[in-house]
Amino acid sequence: MKNLYCRNMDKPIYGLFGYWYISRTLLIGLLISYWLSVKVQAQSDSIRSYNHDHSKMAHADSSADVWDVYYQFINRKGHRPAEWSQAGFHPSIFPELAYSLQTGFAAGINANLSFTSADPEQNTSTIVTTPQYTQYQQVIVPIVANIWTKGNRYNIISDWRYYDYSADNFGLGGNSRPDVNDRLFYSYLRLYQSVLRQIAPNFSVGIGYALDYHWRISEENSTPQLNDDFQHYGSSDYSVSSGPTFSMQYTNRRNPNNPQSGFFGSVVFRDNLRGLGSDQNWQSVVADFRKYLPLSTNGRHILSFWSMNWLSFGGQAPYLDLPSTGWDTYSNMGRGYTQGRFRGRNLVYLETEYRTVLLNNGLLGGVVFANMQTYSDYPNSNHFGKMLPGGGVGLRLKVNKHSNLNLAIDYGVGIGGSQGLFLNLGEVF
Repeated sequence: MKNLYCRNMDKPIYGLFGYWYISRTLLIGLLISYWLSVKVQAQSDSIRSYNHDHSKMAHADSSADVWDVYYQFINRKGHRPAEWSQAGFHPSIFPELAYSLQTGFAAGINANLSFTSADPEQNTSTIVTTPQYTQYQQVIVPIVANIWTKGNRYNIISDWRYYDYSADNFGLGGNSRPDVNDRLFYSYLRLYQSVLRQIAPNFSVGIGYALDYHWRISEENSTPQLNDDFQHYGSSDYSVSSGPTFSMQYTNRRNPNNPQSGFFGSVVFRDNLRGLGSDQNWQSVVADFRKYLPLSTNGRHILSFWSMNWLSFGGQAPYLDLPSTGWDTYSNMGRGYTQGRFRGRNLVYLETEYRTVLLNNGLLGGVVFANMQTYSDYPNSNHFGKMLPGGGVGLRLKVNKHSNLNLAIDYGVGIGGSQGLFLNLGEVF
């Protein structure tokens, strides 16, 4: 959840050339970081063991999580069931009371269902859901699943959501103003489903289907002189984007809850077609790359990198389907800014995070992070505007040591006074 505010920004500082420069630099950086990690990991058996994301610290008898604290200090007559330590199903479900500018106060459930294996080569499967009802009478029901079959032969990816929602609308591009009084109301159904087949070690390809359906869209804009992008863009009271997807994925990151090392790369091409119900034909590509570099042999220091390039082209994508802050799969992109703060036809996003363990038993950890996002200028969609930095610090509380799941509590800031608290069950990336 996000509780943020921001003020106006500066002028654009680079164009289309900047996008290609960032993309090329990112690719080179990822290759170098991967090469370095291989060199470092080759120096000792202890670091090689972290390639499987089953760190010794996470499974050692001396490790601890919130359940150990509960049975040691609160319910001293009880004991932790022995089966909790076995490979298999590890649910983590908590009631949630949160606040953000987009929702006001919100009550709901925060759940992570993880499926682990005794096989160090088997990827961990997860199902994440955070249903909420908010002060502004919003209904938010997301379900995101990442399921791996035995031997990682198939990867089944689902992103299903229903929103009865309202959100601040700041307009398009990196120069959008924060002081507008514009709000969009809509209902939203998202159905993304993909199945990937492993064709080489750690490498999978697959197909799927994606639907974004918004209806009952309405706008309440008290400052049209500051922002009328929604009307000028040619929006209506409903929009449909529907089409097949084609995916390529490489990953040796075994546990997405809290990766200890490895690399994740995914490229998804989406072809929205009138024949399948879309308002018009248009296409998109989402390229998502993540690298985790252990800096010590005991897994207590990790440097992580994240890049997302989100591009739309062909016809005109619906306004609410354009790339936007915090509208990635897990709503984690852009710590330091409220969800939907920036929106544009194309997005380049970069983030890095340093992670460390603060207590010897692994119960408490900390992070320092920095990110940057940039969007196509509006209405000139072929040039990128200014870079919009963010950053902050956070704490990590071990919720389940057997699935290596943390509660992430981050405080992020952006330029112009943007700031807020961000909560997540599991690492941000």
